[in-house]
Amino acid sequence: MLGTRGVPANYGGFETAVEEVGRRLVELGHDVTVYCRGKGPDEFLGMRRIELPALRRRSLETLSHTTVSVAHALRHRPDVALLFNAANAPLLPLLRLRRIPVAVHVDGLEWRRGKWAGAGRRYYMMAEALAVAWADDLIADCTAIADYYRWKFHADSTVLTYGAPLLESAATARVAELGLRAKEFHLVVARMEPENNIDLIARGYLASGARHPLVVVGGNPYPTRYTRDLTQLLAADPRVISLGSVYDQELLNALYAASLTYLHGHSVGGTNPSLLRAMGAGATVIATGNRFNREVLGDAGFYFTEPDELARHLESTEQNPLIGERYGLLARNRAAAKFDWDEVAIGYEKLCLRLAGRDPHWRPTLTSSLRRFTESGDLGPITAPVPVPVPVSVPAAVQLQLPLQLPLPLSGPIPLSGPIPLSGPLSLPGSAPRRQALRLGNRRHA
Repeated sequence: MLGTRGVPANYGGFETAVEEVGRRLVELGHDVTVYCRGKGPDEFLGMRRIELPALRRRSLETLSHTTVSVAHALRHRPDVALLFNAANAPLLPLLRLRRIPVAVHVDGLEWRRGKWAGAGRRYYMMAEALAVAWADDLIADCTAIADYYRWKFHADSTVLTYGAPLLESAATARVAELGLRAKEFHLVVARMEPENNIDLIARGYLASGARHPLVVVGGNPYPTRYTRDLTQLLAADPRVISLGSVYDQELLNALYAASLTYLHGHSVGGTNPSLLRAMGAGATVIATGNRFNREVLGDAGFYFTEPDELARHLESTEQNPLIGERYGLLARNRAAAKFDWDEVAIGYEKLCLRLAGRDPHWRPTLTSSLRRFTESGDLGPITAPVPVPVPVSVPAAVQLQLPLQLPLPLSGPIPLSGPIPLSGPLSLPGSAPRRQALRLGNRRHA
């Protein structure tokens, strides 16, 4: 496994996938090697760790580390290589020369991230084309990303999502260490990058009449003007509590489980691990209404695109605590039903066995991929409306735990005072026209 910061996972989605999938492949009887940037033991959860250097510059760190990782892999010639991040695609010919089958996990639309502009943006767009032509297979973590590659490059992908950790008994009392009370704060967990829309969330919160504090978890190892402006914006209201990066996983789990709402602004990735962790913790999720978030969350949460929409959601959830009970349960059951790490790992195993058996997908030529890169537009189906809702089922055993009618009809107004009718429809103001979800098809080719 190449192209990430390695294990233990303490940075982002790629590292989480490497740790969760790698440990399970070990349990299935495979030898797993992970190339790492940080210090650690020679072995972690059965995976062999290889520590190699990297240039500590944002634009060069990933590619420089992957270059030396590929050089090491060429000497040891693994049966299969899993290369994370399409930005590493220029190194694929080296692996091909050694006849090492390789699948590239393309992640989201990296070229849309705010930290890349000009030459950096074009590099990432070209890297997509190179990955399509030179990899034996592509891994997409959601159907929306697979659709994008099929539309833009006429290339198939293997859809392998992330898993959702189900927090059975999070130590919610730990939030008291931060001066917080359970179900009396709103939570954001994200790196301070423009595409994560923390500024949009902050404006919505500041415009609301919310009484409970907004807790922001996340930082940026490469401070920019955006992070400085965002820090200043968050500091303008005493209701906002900025914790920076939190690496204590137990405390982070407690924040997810004890939050009144989890606010998710990610906009360029596919299946986001932070969103899945919030769902697995039974949090009430309010997310930006892009196709990625709708595919993951479905009708088990709420969406916003403008600050005033978010402000209304925040005020409604504070005035009607029963909303959290209902939608937290829906989110958790959806996470359990659709995002299981064991199933994800089995998908990776099938993919690796297929590639080791020299049975790759058909790939477009380099000429064709580069032509599609220059001729087609940027987004295609990513921004297309998807009007088909996904029903969320709740097992009968779970329904008996609360005196509520489940699954819920999701339309109609919520009374802002007095009891909520248990048999009537339930929704948040302004959300019904936007509450559309994707048709989730089984796209796995493995």
